[in-house]
Amino acid sequence: MKENSRRELKVRQQGWVRTVTKKLVATHITPNQISLSSLGFSALAAGCFYLFSITLDWYWLILAPIFVQIRLLCNLFDGLVAVEGGKGTPSGELFNDIPDRFADIMILIAVGYATLLPSGIYWGWIAGVLAILTAYVRTLSACLGAPMSFVGPMAKQHRMAVVTVSSLLAIVEDMLLNSHYVLYIALVVIALGSLFTCYRRARQAYHFLENNPTGE
Repeated sequence: MKENSRRELKVRQQGWVRTVTKKLVATHITPNQISLSSLGFSALAAGCFYLFSITLDWYWLILAPIFVQIRLLCNLFDGLVAVEGGKGTPSGELFNDIPDRFADIMILIAVGYATLLPSGIYWGWIAGVLAILTAYVRTLSACLGAPMSFVGPMAKQHRMAVVTVSSLLAIVEDMLLNSHYVLYIALVVIALGSLFTCYRRARQAYHFLENNPTGE
């Protein structure tokens, strides 16, 4: 994984993160294995959301965001083990990026089912596709010579934060109001925010490329 292809995260400097990184580096675990494990935890999160849509048991909405956050931890530590631990491989970018795309769409589509509203499924698909497009615009811009852009307002960590918070709020909404709109609103926010994120990243790339035709 290249240093300039990583998003800036202050959490990397925290003591517990460095401690865990050192322990992982000392094992035989590879960054690619950590990247793939994020896909597994995303599938578990998606499964929890889907099971909530069938059973209406609120504890699924507690488990789902836990798995979402573990997915993000995998995304954090795969890069740290690769770069700080010197375990990066030439194919690392593939393992870093491809599972993320499947993870996003699995989770967001499953949230669509968890809304318990017919149109919620459509918004889950819309949010999932637009989430993938944010990464596509970022990667395409970099391939054309523009700097790698991780601007929001709905980058990966923002999308997963919305999913996490809305899942917990949905429990409160169900208990107090016996309604199910929080997750639906969350998907609309993620979809619109992702669309705006695509615009911002494309706009940044456009201005850079127009002002630096040689890519310098």
